Amino acid sequence: MNKITLTLGDITQVNVDAIVNAANTSLLGGGGVDGAIHRAAGPQLLAECRTLNGCRTGEAKITKGYRLPAKYVIHTPGPIWQGGNHHERELLRNSYMNSLKLAETYRCQIVAFPSISTGVYHFPLDQAAPLAIRVIQDFLRSAKVVEQVQMVCFDDGTKRAYDHALSELNES
Repeated sequence: MNKITLTLGDITQVNVDAIVNAANTSLLGGGGVDGAIHRAAGPQLLAECRTLNGCRTGEAKITKGYRLPAKYVIHTPGPIWQGGNHHERELLRNSYMNSLKLAETYRCQIVAFPSISTGVYHFPLDQAAPLAIRVIQDFLRSAKVVEQVQMVCFDDGTKRAYDHALSELNES
């Protein structure tokens, strides 16, 4: 059965088919989870990302995982929160959906996500978590290859928000 699991931890350490990078549009590394993934994967990741010519917000591109336990890294620039009236929700939905579609195309059975856009991009966690869980759950209903999605939460507050979102969705 396809399922969503929630863990507290470091996404660069999870042993899955693909991890998702909350990237910036240049794909050339940055702060937060993006910088951590680039550091853990090694310089080959940056070299491959340079060949991709960036990525638009809400879209996704894939690279090898290099020194990471994951075989692939799926890079998706999430939206920067600007008050909620600049298509931020739609763009965040697209980031999750396009990442999952790439995982399916590359035959990834287990995919790990961070909480996209809720760090330095300031997307409100109480809105991002239920949106992410809903998109993932809807995708898993018809997925042919992806069997499990792990939300890897960086801190307790993020994990609580995703725990709450998952329990709310399961009750409805």
